[in-house]
Amino acid sequence: MTDYILAIDQGTTSTRAIVFDHSGSIVSTGQLEHEQIFPKAGWVEHNPKEIWDNTREVIGQALSKANITRHNIKAVGITNQRETAVVWDKNTGEPVYNAIVWQDTRTQEIVDRLSADGGGDRFKDVVGLPLSTYFAGTKIVWILENVEGARERAEAGDLLFGTTDSWVTWNLTGGVDGGVHITDVTNASRTLFLNLETLEWDDDILAVFNVPRSMLPEVKSSSEVYGLVHDSSLLREVPVAGILGDQQAATFGQAAFDKGEAKNTYGTGNFLIFNTGTDIVKSENGLLTTIGYKLGDGETHYALEGSIAVTGSLIQWLRDNLGIISSAPEVEALADTVDDNGGAYFVPAFSGLFAPHWRSDARGALVGLTRYVNKGHIARAAIEAIAFQTREVLDAVNADSGVPLTELKVDGGASANDRLMQFQADILDVPVVRPVVAETTALGAAYAAGLAVGFWSTLDELRANWQEDKRWTPSMDDAERERLLRNWKKAVTKTLDWVDEDTQ
Repeated sequence: MTDYILAIDQGTTSTRAIVFDHSGSIVSTGQLEHEQIFPKAGWVEHNPKEIWDNTREVIGQALSKANITRHNIKAVGITNQRETAVVWDKNTGEPVYNAIVWQDTRTQEIVDRLSADGGGDRFKDVVGLPLSTYFAGTKIVWILENVEGARERAEAGDLLFGTTDSWVTWNLTGGVDGGVHITDVTNASRTLFLNLETLEWDDDILAVFNVPRSMLPEVKSSSEVYGLVHDSSLLREVPVAGILGDQQAATFGQAAFDKGEAKNTYGTGNFLIFNTGTDIVKSENGLLTTIGYKLGDGETHYALEGSIAVTGSLIQWLRDNLGIISSAPEVEALADTVDDNGGAYFVPAFSGLFAPHWRSDARGALVGLTRYVNKGHIARAAIEAIAFQTREVLDAVNADSGVPLTELKVDGGASANDRLMQFQADILDVPVVRPVVAETTALGAAYAAGLAVGFWSTLDELRANWQEDKRWTPSMDDAERERLLRNWKKAVTKTLDWVDEDTQ
């Protein structure tokens, strides 16, 4: 009987279950999208019950397509959209409100309130993060302050909080019937509550936020057996043995285990992670200090991260809001109808600007327009915006680390766009490399789970699985690169100071 690892990838737009073999190759996949809920401008929500229902269904899809059963699965790994916050009743299993998604900006007033005493970097020395609507902590505060009865129930010990890894794990291991309430260090490091040195929740910060510690999950490593799947599941009695937040999982799946290695994931947003080894490097250039991974009782590995809110979702916006393409892959063909951007630059600050700017007052701008510009130029400007934002983040990484990156490993859906990858290499002036298995997020979760149960033995074994698929080398003239970057930086300034008190 052949053994496999199953990874659950609970992402921003869909949930997937992927079965991997020992070589790290995909055997089968199940996938379902879930609804994107936009109650107001700047608000983004998901239905946690829909996510859990979809999780169960995609597990069945993946097992069926591979023609295998739970007996073939040695362990389950989980990866997830990291800062999205779920609060639920531990006695009933019912969410008290929809999941508030990482892109959501409704908590800006809470951020401003907390920043009034000590500024936006008030807790950064402890948690590695600035105060921002991006992170889970302010989302919990919003639920406690705005959902009727939530504060009282939380203080009575009846409510639990988790990012979606915690929600899925709790349900997978039994829910109200003994489900384990845990998270791993990578997800915990995205809440604003985790002390990066002690790997424990910081009681002083919790007191400032007025969040009861009883709501929070137990913090575990990224690779250990947390519990067994409940009897009601198709995977009953299979160990749940690995959890990594999606960007850390992608880094792990890219085999970027060592200090100085990096990857960039092109998904709903873009996320560049640079491994700083066992050193906690505090950014002076707008990056986040986060946890890369921790395997069992091993040392904690840290990272610098540049988070960009809107990249792949910009292409979806061209499709769904403007209708200039009918499917995301069409954007490359539309961009190919023109020779350049026609002077147009698109800064997609739909949720403000994340790294390295951290400007919540920014909003999107399409600038440099003339009568000459057509939809092909707009498509090209959208593709180029993804690469420009990555260049800004990489410049910050180089400044903070003091070790210039020599090549960039890429993954995620938009890494399939050859035009984007070539432009990325050109604007970075370093080679861009894509692996054979582009589903590195799910693969990283599978690796973490497989290491915990002995399916894989060493990191060297995982490194041997990594194979290069395609490489793009820079071919742009230096003067042209500098001209494009100068105009991009000018375009970014047009997005700032847009949000006033009465802005809707």
